[in-house]
Amino acid sequence: MVQGFSREPGTHSPLTQVGPEGIRKITLWATAIALGGFLFGFDTGVVSGALLYIKKDFHLSSFEQGSVVSVLLIGAVIGATSAGGFADRVGRRKALGLIGLVFVVGTVIASLSNGYPMLMAGRVVLGLSVGAASATVPVYLSEIAPTRIRGRLLTMNQLMITVGILVAYLVNLAFASSERWRAMFAVGLVPAVLMIAATLWLLPESPQWLVTHGREDVARKGIAALTDEETADELLRRARERVDAEREKQRRREAEGGGGSRRLFAPDVRPALVVGLTLAAVQQFAGINTIIYYAPTIIQQTGLNASNSIFYSVFIGLINLVMTLVAIKLVDRAGRRPMVLVSLGLMAVSIFMLGLAFVVDMGSVLTLTFMVIYIASFAGGLGPVFWTLIGEIFPPSVRAEGSSLSTAVNWISNFLVSLAFLPLAGLIGQGETFWIFAAICVLAFLFVSRYLPETRGRDAGQIQEALDTRFKHAPARPGDSGHSSAPQKGRSR
Repeated sequence: MVQGFSREPGTHSPLTQVGPEGIRKITLWATAIALGGFLFGFDTGVVSGALLYIKKDFHLSSFEQGSVVSVLLIGAVIGATSAGGFADRVGRRKALGLIGLVFVVGTVIASLSNGYPMLMAGRVVLGLSVGAASATVPVYLSEIAPTRIRGRLLTMNQLMITVGILVAYLVNLAFASSERWRAMFAVGLVPAVLMIAATLWLLPESPQWLVTHGREDVARKGIAALTDEETADELLRRARERVDAEREKQRRREAEGGGGSRRLFAPDVRPALVVGLTLAAVQQFAGINTIIYYAPTIIQQTGLNASNSIFYSVFIGLINLVMTLVAIKLVDRAGRRPMVLVSLGLMAVSIFMLGLAFVVDMGSVLTLTFMVIYIASFAGGLGPVFWTLIGEIFPPSVRAEGSSLSTAVNWISNFLVSLAFLPLAGLIGQGETFWIFAAICVLAFLFVSRYLPETRGRDAGQIQEALDTRFKHAPARPGDSGHSSAPQKGRSR
C-alpha cells in the first residue's frame, strides 16, 4: 500500500516510501555528500595545529594569528547567505560540485602561501566553501531522505563535522614533528576532490528541486529507480500538489504585503526569533571555538611543547566526536530542553575551573581535564541540539528564513569570538577570559530555563503556544519541561 506524501512540518522530500535497496542507495548518497560536512570540520580544525608553525614562519602578531583563524568565518557568512539562492537557481547537485571546487582552490592557495596576505586570501576562499556547504548539504540531505530516516541522515552531517575536526587534529599530529603546516592544509585536497567526483558520477539531482522547476519527467525517473512505478507516480503527484500549494501561499503573502523576511518580525513569530538568535549567539559566545581553534596554543601555554600540545588536542577531538554520538542517541529520548540546561550548567562550571587553572597555575593535567569536561558538555548538549531546535521553533511558513538568519548570527558570533580571543587573553589574561565565557553560560542557563519550552513530541502550533506562554510570563504548563499534556497530533515516532 502506498503511503501518502507526508504533511509533517519541515518535510521536503517526495521520497516517503522506498524499499531496502533504495534506502541503501540514499544512505550511500548521503555519506558521499556529507564530505561537505567533513570539509567544514577539517578546515575549521586544521588551522589549530598549523598556526603553531605559521606564526613563526610569518612572524605573526596575536591579532594576525586571530585573523588567520577568524577570516574564514567572514567568508563563511558570505557563503552561507548566498548559497541558498544559488542552489535554487542551478540545482543542489551542481551547487555542491562547485562548492567542492571552491574547497580545492582555497586549499591550494593556503598551502602555497608565501606570506600573511596570501594566507588570508586562501582562508577567505575556504570560508566561502565552508559557509556554502553548511547551508547546502543539509538542504540536499533533507530533500533526498525518506521521512522515516531523515533525522538519521541529517545528523550524519553534524557527525561528519566532528569527524572532520578529529581528522584535522590527527593530520596536525602526523606533521607536527616536521613542522610542515603546508602539508596539513594540503591533505584537505583529498576529500574535496572526492566530493567533486561524487557530484559528477554518483549523486542524482534532488527530486524536490526537479519538481519545483518543472522537470517532473527527470524526477519521476529518479524516484522510480528507488521504488516501484505505481508508488513513484503517487509520490510525484503528491510532491506536485505540495509545490502548487506553497506557490499559492507565497502569492497570497505577497498580495497581503506580508511576504519575504518581514514575516519573521511579526508578533506571533517574535518569540521564536528571539530564542533562535539568542541560542545562535550563545553557542559561540560560550567559548567553544576558542577551544576547537586554539586547543594546541592553549595547551602549549600550560608548559607542553608544540608536538605534545597537538597530541593532546587529538583527545579533545575524540571526545567531541564521541559525545556528539551520545547526543544523537539522547535527543529524541531525553528531550531538547533538559539536554541544553544540563549542558550549559556543566559548561559554566568546567570553563570557570579552566580559567582558575590558568590563574593559579594548576598544571597541565588539571587544565586538560577541565578542557575535556567542557568539550564533552558542549558536544553532548548545546552543540548538536541547537541545530535541532532552530529547525523546530520557527513556524513552517518562515522556517527556512528563521533558520538561515540564526545560522548567519551563529557564524558572525563565531567570527567575533575567534578574532577577539587572543588579543583579549593578552590584555586581561587567559584565565580571566575563560571566566567571561563562564558568565555567559550562566546567563544563557537563566535565559533557557525561562524562555525555551520543550519541543520534543510537539507540532508547530503547540511549540508556538508554549513559546507565547513563556514570553507572556504566564505560569508554565506542566508539559513545558517535557511532553505536552495536550494531544500529540504531530508527534514524531
